[in-house]
Amino acid sequence: MRAQPIAGRPGPPIIPSAPEPDLGHHGDAEATPGLVDLAVNVRRAPMPEWLADPITAALGDLAGYPDPAPARAAVAARHRRPPAEVLLTAGAAEGFVLVAQALRGIHRPVVVHPQFTEPEAALRASGHQVERVLLDPDDGFRLDPARIPVDADLVMIGNPTNPTSVLHPAADVAALARPGRVLVVDEAFADTTIAPGGAGEPESLAGRGDLPGLLVIRSLTKTWGLAGLRVGYLLGAADLLDRLAAVQPLWAVSTPALAAATACAAPAAVRAERLIAARLAADRDHLVARLAALPGVRVVGQPASAFVLVHWPGADAVRRALRERGWAVRRGDTFPGLGPDWLRIAVRDRATTDAFIPVLAQILEA
Repeated sequence: MRAQPIAGRPGPPIIPSAPEPDLGHHGDAEATPGLVDLAVNVRRAPMPEWLADPITAALGDLAGYPDPAPARAAVAARHRRPPAEVLLTAGAAEGFVLVAQALRGIHRPVVVHPQFTEPEAALRASGHQVERVLLDPDDGFRLDPARIPVDADLVMIGNPTNPTSVLHPAADVAALARPGRVLVVDEAFADTTIAPGGAGEPESLAGRGDLPGLLVIRSLTKTWGLAGLRVGYLLGAADLLDRLAAVQPLWAVSTPALAAATACAAPAAVRAERLIAARLAADRDHLVARLAALPGVRVVGQPASAFVLVHWPGADAVRRALRERGWAVRRGDTFPGLGPDWLRIAVRDRATTDAFIPVLAQILEA
């Protein structure tokens, strides 16, 4: 089933004979053992005691079935929403599957690309005919709400977007909401964003209960290094979440994952996120400056998350050369709207960046 491009403001050309991107390819496939991992966007740091202790304690309760109520209440309190507007999931990726399965009656689903490929993959696996809006790299992959078809009854977009690291203004994303449409906003990396004044998640819609059909999908696996635990949640109107819950497997979120969700929703955890996001911003600025100094390398737009997207001719050959020298970065050709001349690079600490850039420079010179 081939996704169809949507006419609109000119963007990157779509070549009909080009092979479909591999939507099932993810960064973990690049980060094989022995390589320095700049391909996966999960923060790697020692787990704080306030998070490790409740997860460890939960292992003593595995004989009982998981009770999501405390975690649901904690997440609801964090976002100032009633518990009925929270649905806990086994990672953000499960949320895309629930949307695809529960909303089989939609007629025109649209996915805004480039973005994380699982939303489209889930839709296609459930039999939906997906249409794509491809954002323009020459415009910094910025969202133009006017490009979304008026009759689209499902729209999926990331904010900040993986892999572009673009943070769309909340007003532009909110402009996509309307009666008769479900608007799914993937905010898996929202907790990595910070405003210049220090405010966290400056463009998040997680607290908006006034927008019709809005579903916000969140992840706890990125900042807190919990990819192996699988924990995330959806925020939206109670009746819409009820439709998704009806197709969710029973006890989908494990007891340790629920303990993690409760801990990460606490005010102290949210404050810690802000500090981490501020350090991340400084490390990202350092990476961007070092990359921009390399001849022929273009960093796209103003990166706002835990990764940057770069472009130069022959980038995929450089990626392979980096692997030979012990470094893993994320290929770009598996994202609709990109191609082999794009790479995504995860933000790491300055020491890692300063070790990486000379290797990259040597390859480019060769």
